[in-house]
Amino acid sequence: MAVYTPPLRDMQFVMHEVLKVSADLQAMPVHADMDADTINAVLEEGGKFAAEVLLPLNISGDTEGCKYDVASHAVTTPTGYKEAYAQYVAGGWAALACEPEFGGQGLPLIVNQCFYEMMNSANQAWAMYPGLTHGAYAALATHGTAEQKATYLHKMTSGEWTGTMCLTEPHCGTDLGLMRTKAEPQGDGSYKLTGNKIFISAGEHDLTDNIIHLVLARLPDAPPGIKGVSLFIVPKFLVHADGTLGARNDIYCGGLEHKMGIKSNS
Repeated sequence: MAVYTPPLRDMQFVMHEVLKVSADLQAMPVHADMDADTINAVLEEGGKFAAEVLLPLNISGDTEGCKYDVASHAVTTPTGYKEAYAQYVAGGWAALACEPEFGGQGLPLIVNQCFYEMMNSANQAWAMYPGLTHGAYAALATHGTAEQKATYLHKMTSGEWTGTMCLTEPHCGTDLGLMRTKAEPQGDGSYKLTGNKIFISAGEHDLTDNIIHLVLARLPDAPPGIKGVSLFIVPKFLVHADGTLGARNDIYCGGLEHKMGIKSNS
């Protein structure tokens, strides 16, 4: 049976004895109360979650994989994945380094990164579900409008909703300047997107009620190449002004990727 021992002593040595992060963090007003004991306590609990909850799920993840329903385009995750995600949310792990403004705990990013190193080591495929959310969260927190932040970030911080980044297309590879997905203005501030994306890790699943996709697309008058690319918010379910979910958006999963080691991530 596989065994995972969180490298807590190695992390503590690098952070506290080599980098002396506590002193640097305490020099920042936002982290003035952060000390080594707090960091160590958080990571010790994070290590337990990785080793005791996530590691055993590699068995169901590898033997079952995700299941795709052609008729509904729905994806079902392997046995135990949904329960582990609920435990992750209940433990407040999704909010670890998110801004308190959006319901986050506001811990230093280095703590979050150490926690994710343990989750990825214990179960890479599972860790990709919440992991993709952090990229989408960061993009919205940095570049989103006040309305967009109010609509999406609280739910993403709590872990109630996950996020993705829909970037490349079958003919593109890493050259995103070649992408052809179009975004047409609808006259009401919204856009109609048409196109096809690939490699959307965690793009469809049964872990949460909504998935917030950040999709690269081109406006009708966009210049060619990478400078003509814009980023759009495309939720799986449309969100009403009061935060409740509305109709199913016209976006769906066309099939599962088949990649060694991450069969249990869509």
